[in-house]
Amino acid sequence: SGDVKIPERVKFAGKKYTVTSIGVNAFGFCTGLTSITIPNSVTTIGEEAFAYCKGLTSITIPNSVTTIGEEAFRKCKGLINVTISNSVTSIGEYAFLECKGLTNVTIPNSVTTIGDEAFRYCSSLTSVTIPNSVTKIGEEAFEYCTGLTILTIEKATPPEIYGHILSCVAKNMTIYVPAESVEKYKTAKGWSEYADKIKAIEK
Repeated sequence: SGDVKIPERVKFAGKKYTVTSIGVNAFGFCTGLTSITIPNSVTTIGEEAFAYCKGLTSITIPNSVTTIGEEAFRKCKGLINVTISNSVTSIGEYAFLECKGLTNVTIPNSVTTIGDEAFRYCSSLTSVTIPNSVTKIGEEAFEYCTGLTILTIEKATPPEIYGHILSCVAKNMTIYVPAESVEKYKTAKGWSEYADKIKAIEK
């Protein structure tokens, strides 16, 4: 419980080891955990690593991390701010599912894939920017993000999407895309169902 600092090196049986991964369900259901410091030696945050840590309010993911595993922060209802470093290339399925307190998330220009239901039920999210690096967005990635009014996509070529990524978001939501790509998005597979919401990024 409380504030936890994960060491960069640990000693076991007389030997020192570098901590490179936070294992599957390592801190799952640690409901009293309020903050976590992850060292720069960690490259992988495992599946369900912090799932159901409802007392966790903020986390900074260091520059060493490349993968956020499935359900890594599932139902962390107290999580308000998440800073994802620009070394992360993959956000796993259900990674932030039901993080209902999340009002802010920054997706860096290193992420290429956003997994299925990654931000589903993040009802406090109001604005999300998808960087130019993202090529695939999984099924229902932002479904039931009922507060989401602005989705900005920086990529000129529409990312590949699966299923209804924006079901049950705010009715007045606008999807902003590069001006030269508006018509391309309106006719692209998957994106065409949101054609009436697609507009050019305002400069």
